[in-house]
Order: sequence, then structure tokens, then C-alpha cells
Amino acid sequence: MAKRPTNDKATDCGFNTGAEKKERSAFLTRREMLGITSLAGLATFTGIGFNAAAQSPQRRPRIAVLASYWGATRSHADWIVTKLIDGYWWQGAHTPSRVEVASIFLHQHDQSELGRKVAKAKGIPIFRNVGDAVMLGGKELAVDGVVIVGEHGDYPKDLKGHWLLPRWLIYSQVVQVFEQSKRSVPVFNDKHLSYNWDEAKWMFDKSRELNFPLTGGSSIPIYYRKPEIELDIDTPIKHSIVLGGASDEGGIFHCIDVLQAFVERRKGGETGVKSVQSIRGPETWKWVERNSWALKLLDSVEKKFELAPGHFQQNAQANLCLVEYNDGTNAAVLSGRGVGWTYAGEIEGQKDPAIISMLGWAGPFDQYHASNAQPHWITEMMVTKKEPFPAERLLLSTGIVNHYMESNWENGRYTPIGRRIETPYMDMTYQSTRGAQFNKGERPPSRPYIRGFDS
Repeated sequence: MAKRPTNDKATDCGFNTGAEKKERSAFLTRREMLGITSLAGLATFTGIGFNAAAQSPQRRPRIAVLASYWGATRSHADWIVTKLIDGYWWQGAHTPSRVEVASIFLHQHDQSELGRKVAKAKGIPIFRNVGDAVMLGGKELAVDGVVIVGEHGDYPKDLKGHWLLPRWLIYSQVVQVFEQSKRSVPVFNDKHLSYNWDEAKWMFDKSRELNFPLTGGSSIPIYYRKPEIELDIDTPIKHSIVLGGASDEGGIFHCIDVLQAFVERRKGGETGVKSVQSIRGPETWKWVERNSWALKLLDSVEKKFELAPGHFQQNAQANLCLVEYNDGTNAAVLSGRGVGWTYAGEIEGQKDPAIISMLGWAGPFDQYHASNAQPHWITEMMVTKKEPFPAERLLLSTGIVNHYMESNWENGRYTPIGRRIETPYMDMTYQSTRGAQFNKGERPPSRPYIRGFDS
């Protein structure tokens, strides 16, 4: 069994006053009058792991949404949860929601006025701690799935640039309810698991120990692509680069998750990560000049987009993340302007590299902004209880980011040429079997948010 990482963290994300408990009881009474009851008593503990309760075909899975912050239209909670409530755009058409958002928890409750207004308009109860949200005010797990959106909000950053978001804090309290109730349900965790490797590994290990599907990550790998293609499984990839906005921890994660979505399809499958290194500033381009494979792939992207030679090198504040895999495959993530998020891979036996781009992000005030494929796959996991891709990918992407952030620091000192960190414990292996998962077809029309209120 994985040991819980040592952290000086609170055990409860919120609080309950007597008035709030009374209000919650009244709400549950109204729900019971509607005939909505918990299935917690139907599940049994097997002695080996946890089994999720069987789904009734007569109702949609009920989801608890646990968000750090929902106070702006640019917050991830607004982009994701509104689609789980009102539906999303998938493969050229609006798709009604197949889940019921049954409860909401807001870690920064007072700052999340928008989320509170949406919840009120849609008739969704807001609970003031994680446990009540997933137990619907009762004493056992009472939902069929959990969606954690621990992104955005007024949280500090440490010296190394880690944004200290409460993903592990929220997730750990969900796990406590699973253990108490002796059953578990699927969990989605937006973006990387945690800014801390020990916490992230603990989160992954708990999903295996308690036998629940786990997914998360970036919305970019499943966004619209140009061209609309996916690499075949067992593609003989020799080298890869990803170009995109990589100026901070959040940005580099998007790029690394794009990288993992492609390289896991290489010949022989995923073998795990041997080492990670960060290089920042002008030293980025010196490294590129010394490594012909990276320079060749960078030049190929410039030509594809009809950019001037040396376009990317004009960015003196660029970042570079180097990833060495256990099978000898090498990859680099680079800051790049003007190409959205673009993957370029050198394929054995092919004259020209494979270049696939994710372009044309919608504006923040549109119901269909950002991910639509992501809510689709969240929903699919809640309905089927199967991970849309191996959660090992999410753990690897998280670990690469964690070690990239650590690479430039040693003994309290910063250097732009980071140390190479060997990662023998990131030896996750698996063979991808998934087909294409990105959105295709006609892009959605511009549509205002379906708020349930005017402003």
C-alpha cells in the first residue's frame, strides 16, 4: 500500500455551521421527496479492492464537482462544469449532458460568486466541505463520479514557480470517503495531479489500490487537429518536439501532455522516463544548435507555417524541457509563438516528419470555449467506468513537469542550465490501444453561456 506523503495540510477544506447543516437537511428532504436516493448501500467491499455500484439505466450518473475557484469566465471550472451541466460540442453537433451535476464544493467559496450564481440558477446544492459534497450530506458516498477542477484561484507560488493549488488536498478527502464507504467511483482531476511528485504518485497509487478509474490532464491533446490524423500504434518514432506556450508550470504541462499523447504510441509502447532536464533563456537555442535532430524538426515547423528562418529563436526568454525515455527515445518541449500547440516527430523510414497542430482556440466568453472533447471523455468515463486512456500517462506527464520545475534548482541556487535529474521510479510501462480521441468535424457556433440568469 502506498504511504501517504507527509504534508502539513489541513484535514478539512471547509466548515459547517448549524444553519448550513439545517439547510442541507432540508434540501435532502426535498430530493428524497423526488425519489432520488443514494446507492451507497448497494455496493459491497470485496476484500481485494472497491467495486463501484451498478448503474441504473433509468437515470444519469450523479457527479460531485469539487473546484478550487469559480469566479470568472476564464476559470477552468466555468469552462468544464458548464458543459457537464448544459452539454458540449462533440464531432460537429451539440451533445446533451449524460450526467447530472448533483453537488458542488468551492474551496475559495467567497471568491466564487459566478459559480454560486450558476448553482443557484440550476438548482444544484453547494456544500461547504468535500465530504458533504460527495456524500450529499449523508454518511456514505452518494455520487457516481467525482470531478476535481483544482485550477485557478488566489493561491501562492513558491520560489521554484510551483502554483500551490489544492488538488491533493481535495483528492485526499475524496479518498477518505471512499475508504470509509468501502466503495469507489471514477475520478477526473483537471491538468496534472499535483505540483509535488510524492503527492502525485500517492494519488495514482490510491486509484489502483481502491480500484477506481482515474483520468485528467490537458484539454489540448484532444482539441481539434490540423491535419485530422492520429499516429498509428507502434509508429517507429525516433525523436519528437512540441512547440507551444511553455512560460510557466501550467503552460509547460499542456505541452508535455501533448507530447505524451503522441509518444506513447511509439513502437513497443511506453517504457517510462529515464531523465528530465530544464534549460531556460538563450541557452535553449544553443542546445538546439548542438542537436541536429531538434534543429531539423524546428526548421520543419517553420517551413510548414511559412515562418521566417529563425522565427522561434527570436524569443530570448524561451524554455526547454528535455525528456529521455528508457528505450532511448528523446524529446524536447520548446516555447513557440504563432503555431498554437504543434507536435513534430521524426519517424523512421519517412523522409518528412509528422507535423500535427492544435490551433484556433475560441474566446473565453463562449459556451463552447476551450475543451469540448474533455467533458465528453469525462462523461464517457462516468458512464462506462473505463479510463479513456491509461492513467499512467497522466502520472508521467505530471512527473515530467515536477522534475522540470526542480531541474534549475540545487542547494538553494538557480541556474539556467538545469541539472539532469534521473528518474528510475518513473518506469511506468503500458501499450496504448486507444483510437483517435480528438474533436473533429464542424467547429461549434458562437453561443452565449446558458447561465439561467441574465448577468
